[in-house]
Amino acid sequence: MPRRFALHALYCLVLAATGAAAHAADVAAGKQKAEICIACHGEAGISQIEKMPSLAGQPDQFVQWQLVFFRAGTRKNEQMLPIVEQLNNEDIRNLGAYFASLTPPRARPDDNPDLSAKGAQAAAGRRCTSCHTDNYAGTKAIPRLAGQRQDYLVKALHDYKSGARSGGGMAAMASVAFSLSEEEIEALAHYLAHL
Repeated sequence: MPRRFALHALYCLVLAATGAAAHAADVAAGKQKAEICIACHGEAGISQIEKMPSLAGQPDQFVQWQLVFFRAGTRKNEQMLPIVEQLNNEDIRNLGAYFASLTPPRARPDDNPDLSAKGAQAAAGRRCTSCHTDNYAGTKAIPRLAGQRQDYLVKALHDYKSGARSGGGMAAMASVAFSLSEEEIEALAHYLAHL
């Protein structure tokens, strides 16, 4: 019963953070609040740090859910914890709207088309488009993968495969990642990063 209560409480937190009933998100306030995010996630939400995700162009609800998961302790990250502890639900709504409003990272020229072809095959075999959309731009609580940092995508797939990452989509992603070989992980990350 305590676990059921905890899940219910988390669900209520997510609804509070993602609901628009209270008032609309303020992109300008989100931009101001995001000043602390620049150090890791980069100017305009485009990361320049190894294994650090770009947030520009991520779907609004996805950003909100991840912040709620970090704040609730469902997702663990020592760097994020002191930041999310300071965020209220309005801050989370504003940050989601701000990052969603930014232009996503541009795809870099593909320096290894053969590896991308293997990645495209791995993506098709795992039906990645069924959640992440046909162009991998994500939607609602599903993240954008197109143009994301390749090293971050490799890390995320390893974390899902090992069970180190929890939060939204865990069951689906763990199932997908568990069956991926190391070569497929590298190819898939390369393919998505160059879209």
